Amino acid sequence: MSLTQEIETRQDSALSARIVRSTPLIYESEAEPGSDRPPHVRAASSLVHVTDVLVAIQDDANFLALVDRDRNRVRYLTLPAGPDGQRVFDEERGNKHQKHDLEACLAVPNTDGDFLIAFGSGSLPNSGWILSVDWRKGDEPNISLLDASAFYEALRQEHAFSGSGLNIEGAIFVGDDTIRLFQRGNSEAQGNLQPVDATGDLSWSALEAHLQNPDAVSPPQLSNIMQYQLGHLDGVRLTFSDAEPVGESILFSASAEASDESERIAGSVLGIIDGSETRWVELIDEDGTAFGGKVEGLSLAPNNPYHAYFVIDDDDAEKPSEIFEVELSGPWYQNNA
Repeated sequence: MSLTQEIETRQDSALSARIVRSTPLIYESEAEPGSDRPPHVRAASSLVHVTDVLVAIQDDANFLALVDRDRNRVRYLTLPAGPDGQRVFDEERGNKHQKHDLEACLAVPNTDGDFLIAFGSGSLPNSGWILSVDWRKGDEPNISLLDASAFYEALRQEHAFSGSGLNIEGAIFVGDDTIRLFQRGNSEAQGNLQPVDATGDLSWSALEAHLQNPDAVSPPQLSNIMQYQLGHLDGVRLTFSDAEPVGESILFSASAEASDESERIAGSVLGIIDGSETRWVELIDEDGTAFGGKVEGLSLAPNNPYHAYFVIDDDDAEKPSEIFEVELSGPWYQNNA
């Protein structure tokens, strides 16, 4: 069992995070005949810069969205289908249990942004998958959906990290070979196990070796596990939703979604982890009021740590997910050089 540190967080009124623009994510081209691709991004769940575009993954549709930051073009990349040949998963189709539930993505260092990996949440029976998209050998990427069930079972057994229910919502590289996973603690208590928000580190080279030969190579173990008490918004507990490294600091997003039948969303925050200090501020909408949405994925503009992008999912398949731009002000990175 790994030693675990618990970190308290605080609201910091010196910080500001204000939305300056939002755009619905609608594909520029119509779907091909016979394709089950929706006309829009329907369940954006994570966001990362890859070369000159923002890439958004979706938790219930097997398509990558490629978002041009300047012209708001939204193209797509088709991912492998599910077990019954479908790429869209919901209750109406009766196949929601088959979705891969991709919830966290990141670009692999030293690949010029041409190698992306994404993690399933692990919260559902079929969500123990890892997606790899590799553009390094040409314009047409090599795409693989890898069964990582042994790796996810090892994560579930590390209760200091998973608590009462595993739910991976963010992943970042810290250094060239260390991946830090962000666990969202939104499950119900299970006996003595309580929901926890936590981070844990693992070796990317060790994970890659396991994925290439899972029968012979054991999954890597988590280290440096830290649990976070993120606080509350309007009486609703905040839980991690994504993260982005900024030098020695980590920018994160968290949302307050009630775990009862109401599933009420009290809002979202952006925060900063600077060593042992963790601070956050509530997101403010363009009109100056508190933002009432649930942030799902977060990324920063290249070369500007004070301009962020995030995506939301309104849990409405008929409504496009949106991408938002946020201006940060205040002492966000005071511990960075």
